[in-house]
Amino acid sequence: MMINSLDARDSPPQSIKSIYKKYQKLTLEAIQSDPSILDFRRGLSGEQQCRAQKVGIVPLFSIDAACSHLRLAEDHKGVAPSVDVPIYEPKAVPGLLILPALVPEHAQQDLLSKLLHRDLADPRHQTNVHLHHLLPYQATNPRKTGLSNVGNASFFTMSPVSPELFPPIDHTSHKALTVSQFLNRKLRWMTLGGQYNWTEKKYPAENAPSFPEDIAAFFHHLFPDMRPEAAILNVYAPGDTLSVHRDVSEESDNELVSISFGCDGIFIVGLETEKGEEPKCVGVRLHSGDAVVMSGPARFAWHGVPQVIGNSCPVSLRDWPAIADDESTTSVGEDPYEAWRGWMSNKRINLNMRQMKD
Repeated sequence: MMINSLDARDSPPQSIKSIYKKYQKLTLEAIQSDPSILDFRRGLSGEQQCRAQKVGIVPLFSIDAACSHLRLAEDHKGVAPSVDVPIYEPKAVPGLLILPALVPEHAQQDLLSKLLHRDLADPRHQTNVHLHHLLPYQATNPRKTGLSNVGNASFFTMSPVSPELFPPIDHTSHKALTVSQFLNRKLRWMTLGGQYNWTEKKYPAENAPSFPEDIAAFFHHLFPDMRPEAAILNVYAPGDTLSVHRDVSEESDNELVSISFGCDGIFIVGLETEKGEEPKCVGVRLHSGDAVVMSGPARFAWHGVPQVIGNSCPVSLRDWPAIADDESTTSVGEDPYEAWRGWMSNKRINLNMRQMKD
């Protein structure tokens, strides 16, 4: 199968949509006991180990070397994962690779800071909010936050009760947004590098903005067969979903790589089968720091997120973007993000990387 023979606008098979709807309706108790959901943190049963076999490892020195491209703080030096990370491949979906807890906690924090402080403040990177509103970018001295954020302040340096508004492009169709509305609910996605057009399901012909070098180096160090050229950052809250779709707008069938942050998400991946055959589908509970690679046949697989599990954000990220560990030890002016403490506690963020052209 070639990627240019597929259409991103096609509808998924009914069999996979039915599985998606099943997982969408599951209670937390049912999710925790459902044998059809692979949960590598919980551990796999004997039957599940037959369905998802270990096919390799990522050595810890490779992970630490990749993380060296991200470090924002001196206290991260020498912090490395304690074990090699296993790679699992479900038999039902060849080429789907699951790497549990690939990204260490400190690297998750660094990635979030680069993506949501620096890159969200870069007007070259479009968001869903850009479709209908103008964003009030603010110049700043990056030394105040320790980030090189192309001359613009993080939106998290604005007070949640700031009166400054995000004006609508068309006042007859949309209302102005506050920064609290923007960050707490309205922000759903951001594109890096190739600016994917969600309406037309394709990448624009004009040259794409340069991809953040440090994030590209991090990914390329871990996944040397992929050249990071475009990424979509999805922002979810409990109750949000991502409908079943295929990523086939690129001119490369090279692997897709995604990393999860924050709350757990149920992820389904399925391949089309002949009429009358059982669907080849896998359900996975993804935790913060888990990575997924879609390669080979899985590169063209249907996939989606039917459910985000609330109150499952790891302790290490719950206070993000606040810097201090304890609010009582933070004096006014020391932490530019203190007012947003706990923003991440009920969020799930997914960074999906892809190569645009061979």
